[in-house]
Amino acid sequence: MNTKKSKERILFICTNNSARSQMAEGYLNHAYGDYYEVYSAGTEPTTVNPYAIKVMKEIDIDIFSHSSKSIKEFESMEFDHVITVCGGADQACPFFLGGKKYTHKGFKDPACVKGDEKEKMRVFREVRDEIIMWILTNLENNLI
Repeated sequence: MNTKKSKERILFICTNNSARSQMAEGYLNHAYGDYYEVYSAGTEPTTVNPYAIKVMKEIDIDIFSHSSKSIKEFESMEFDHVITVCGGADQACPFFLGGKKYTHKGFKDPACVKGDEKEKMRVFREVRDEIIMWILTNLENNLI
């Protein structure tokens, strides 16, 4: 884990900044906000997915007040880590000026799941848990 006095900045990028990048931002800010300054953005921002809000609330993380943001809002900022969390963002945004380290980890898009409420919640939980485990593993190995 980061033991530096100044917080490292992390930017999670996803196509719509509606689910995966929002969940990653929410988790890392909640669990490690004393060590990292975390943001998320999208190449084609929309709105925060209500299922992402619900599954994060289940683990006592409130992302209700989050908004979907464009990567253009962050062009003037420097980041220690820029992490793309979906294939579309990796293709559309292979280089984000201002990042010191770039990482791509693809997660399936839970917003694309067809089915009833139960199935959608199941997939959103699965992706949420995969994101959290990936973050924890990378923190443990000092990769972020």
